[in-house]
Parts: sequence; structure tokens; C-alpha cells
Amino acid sequence: MRPSVEELIRDVKRSSDPKNLGMVLVHNGIVRGSSKKGEAVEGMELDYDEEKLKEVISEIERRDGIEAVKVWINRGRLKVGDDIMVVVVAGRFRKDVLPAFEELISRIKEEVVVEKEVG
Repeated sequence: MRPSVEELIRDVKRSSDPKNLGMVLVHNGIVRGSSKKGEAVEGMELDYDEEKLKEVISEIERRDGIEAVKVWINRGRLKVGDDIMVVVVAGRFRKDVLPAFEELISRIKEEVVVEKEVG
């Protein structure tokens, strides 16, 4: 079951040292109605490698200035408008959090999830 963004942020705040928490970024990926080529799609099939996800999260969490990382990824056949994933990265400063956030989302898309558009 998908946790709410509020729940994820609350978990991050509860488990973090407030002295190290200056920024929380959230990404909510959603199934688009068109492919990257602009063609109409009805949805997608989505799966992911849980072990690889844990590995990637662990690497990001070890970065200097990163306090917490939370990731939820959907599975199965998804329709347009469904949530694909929710990613939360929290840390000290923008200079710490933004690059880690961008790298995490890119690595999830490239190394963790397997998606197939359904037309």
C-alpha cells in the first residue's frame, strides 16, 4: 500500500537528527498518457529489483549531508494517472540534497525498475 507523502516526511523527521535536517525533497512519479516518443499509451507494466533498490538507497544514505532516504515503488499493471513511485531525500543543505536526489531517481529508473509501456 502506498504511503502518503505526509507519512514519509513524518517518518523522516521522526528518525532524523533535527540538527542535520534542513531540506526534504519529494518526487512522485505518475504514469503519463503518452510515451517518450509522444505516442498514446494506456498504462504500463512495472516491476523492480528489491535488492538493487536497497543497495542504491544505502549508497545514497552514506553520502555526507544526507540524513534519510525513503522510497516506495508500485508494481504490476498501472493505468494512466497511477503512482509509479514516491521518493524522499532529506539532508542538511540544498547542495547536499539536490545532487543525491537527482542521482537516486536516475539510478532507480536505470538500474532498479523494469517498465514496459502498454498501448
